[in-house]
Amino acid sequence: MFRRSGSPERDMIWAALLGGLLTLVLLYFSRRRQDNEPPLDKGALPWLGHALEFGRDAAKFLARMKEKHGDVFTVRVAGQYITVLLDANSFDSVLNDTVSLDFVKSKNQLLERIFFLKLPGLQPAAEREWMEQHFHGFRLSNLSGTMKANIESLLLSDVKGGSASGWRQDGLFNFCYSLLFRAGYLTLFDSADNVTAIYKEFRKFDKLLSKLVRGSLKKGETHTVNSSRKRLWELLSADWLSRASGSISWQQSYNRFLEKEGVDMEMQRRASLLQLWTTQCNNGPAAFWLLGFLLTHPEAMEALKSEIRQFNLQDPAVRHQTSGSPDSRRTPVFDSILSETLRLTAAVLISRVVVGDKVLRMASGQQYKLRRGDKVILFPFLSPQMDPEIHLEPQSFKYDRFLNIDMSMKDTFYKNEGRLKYYTMPWGAGRHACVGKEFAVATIKQFVFFILTHFDLETCDPQAKLPPVNPSRYGLGMLQPEGELQVRYRLKRSQPET
Repeated sequence: MFRRSGSPERDMIWAALLGGLLTLVLLYFSRRRQDNEPPLDKGALPWLGHALEFGRDAAKFLARMKEKHGDVFTVRVAGQYITVLLDANSFDSVLNDTVSLDFVKSKNQLLERIFFLKLPGLQPAAEREWMEQHFHGFRLSNLSGTMKANIESLLLSDVKGGSASGWRQDGLFNFCYSLLFRAGYLTLFDSADNVTAIYKEFRKFDKLLSKLVRGSLKKGETHTVNSSRKRLWELLSADWLSRASGSISWQQSYNRFLEKEGVDMEMQRRASLLQLWTTQCNNGPAAFWLLGFLLTHPEAMEALKSEIRQFNLQDPAVRHQTSGSPDSRRTPVFDSILSETLRLTAAVLISRVVVGDKVLRMASGQQYKLRRGDKVILFPFLSPQMDPEIHLEPQSFKYDRFLNIDMSMKDTFYKNEGRLKYYTMPWGAGRHACVGKEFAVATIKQFVFFILTHFDLETCDPQAKLPPVNPSRYGLGMLQPEGELQVRYRLKRSQPET
């Protein structure tokens, strides 16, 4: 015979609590599509819905949902209902709405989850104004000049000491990421003391970022992320505090801005890691894909080298300098190759929280109601960037896709006989578009330009192909590869030539 523990009153309380919880759960999972709402797809798993498939490969999942439901639909992902809009002609209904849709709430949720960072009193408008002051005008020119010098110095110092004609071998992704990370850190944080240790910890942290965002870290991975995050806080603050006097770095200036906005010292320290990731996570991968496409598409490589030769011939002063730099007004082939690279590999996810009654007005005239508390997202990688109605053979790399016959930049694309405002969106769009776009473009072009004019670069295997993308990185900015492309490089015997 078993003896019951607890009093009848306690049992009744527990029964009432469990009954109430079950009622709430049943009500939550009994959501039904109402009139004029987007198609609803909750998935087969209670609460989780489509979370597993979304996390494994967001592009593949959303493409399947688009084929099933069309350009707008609502899915359940880990208890959250998310409306996905994939009609580029209708994006402004989301991007321009600052009343019913909230950008800050969604951003702050990610900051707290990834960086343990809380900035409740920071005004987004003030922060953006500060960023624009430093990434536009003469300050942008100064940053770009410093970045250019750091890129060249690091590249030359990395090959110094070896044979002048000796080949060096490396994985292209590691080569690009490590070089541009170090150059970017020197430029924005203005310290070389801990850069090797910082890069090592940053890569460990970044490799697990997609799992951290989606809450799917395993026990050992959680320990790695927490350890790397803590170590990065220590390393970054050590560099910051070591420069208490004299000229200040870009990052120190940002910390002073945060201090004026009332952000305490601990949150300033954590914000340093946020800025490190924001400024350094995309340039290396972008340069990898751009050089990778050039190395595996000889016609693109020859077109770019031909343009660089013409660029040097037209400007004798540049021709005889040890280092020139590309001019976007005179390098349409370069610009087209960069735009095509970003179209294929930039996979940002634009997210908003629905904070008030919202009617989503489509370009077709159709209207949909969105519920308060849900999220709405745009995924430009799928549409417009990979839309076959906008870009012919969208999976293929076409270096001249963004060139007109007269060699001017092509910016006219159509769908359903209507001209598109958004035909590629690697930098986002609207008032929250990437502030550092010009700095990033200048950095990538400077790096590639210097490689092609000062180094011989080739794949170790002439038949090598680019590795596939890591599907878990969709939504986090620039995609990263699963695997490497082995290359070898050496200084050219005569410079600068192509």
